[in-house]
Amino acid sequence: MLWIVATPIGNLGDLSARALEVLGRAEVVLAEDTRRTGMLFARLGLPSPKFLSFYEHNEEARTTQVLALLAEGKEVALVSDAGTPLMADPGYRLVRACREQGLPVSPVPGPSAVLAALSASGLPPYPFVFLGFPPRKASERRELFRPYATLAATLVFFERGSRVAQTMAEAREILGDRDCCLARELTKLHEEFILTSFDGWLAAPRELQGEATVVVGPPRPLADGQSARTPDETVDRLLAAARTQGCKPREAAKQVQAAVTGWTAKELYDRVHRHTAG
Repeated sequence: MLWIVATPIGNLGDLSARALEVLGRAEVVLAEDTRRTGMLFARLGLPSPKFLSFYEHNEEARTTQVLALLAEGKEVALVSDAGTPLMADPGYRLVRACREQGLPVSPVPGPSAVLAALSASGLPPYPFVFLGFPPRKASERRELFRPYATLAATLVFFERGSRVAQTMAEAREILGDRDCCLARELTKLHEEFILTSFDGWLAAPRELQGEATVVVGPPRPLADGQSARTPDETVDRLLAAARTQGCKPREAAKQVQAAVTGWTAKELYDRVHRHTAG
């Protein structure tokens, strides 16, 4: 059996009795950081199994090895550094390969930073979309947020404290101002939830240590008769693309109007001319 085992995100008391039992009899444990996982086993008083590193750059090779171990009847457990595996860590390809070969896979549910932050954030809990860790490049982060500009869903992502302010600014640019909550030190002594908005945070940003789980609320309700408005940055990109394709200003405005909301043809036409003149 391949066991997908959730481990504590801070408080050791959150490890379930079932997870403790499964880890105690696992013959092989796959971990992104085997040293860290070994320390967890020591703190829990568990015997040390065979630890194998399992991370993004060796997942393919390890998958072949793990399939062979499972075929031999070995008990294998996959853990992350903290929380539920696969949420922002490798493992999907391994699980998929097991399913395709008819090898059993079973989850041992438990701690999850995503669900912990979402449940205590004070923001709408569903529907929600988990985005993992945003990319390092600013342009790629903008592309990550772009599909959710008008989606009525709460967004959750992880971010390093040193990049929170920059990522929040880029999210604000694409998504517009929204309510948000930064959760840090979850289940630990200094657990903290900062309920604010993009504009509120950017007006007085804080330097955060470690990592934060960021929960972003859905677009704010519109006043009666008001239509959702596609962000300026998205409109400019579409207009530029239409002009690159050879459309004249009026044609570009008409083409883009069909793909956006909250913009009149005159506004778009004037915007084409303003950017052309600039």
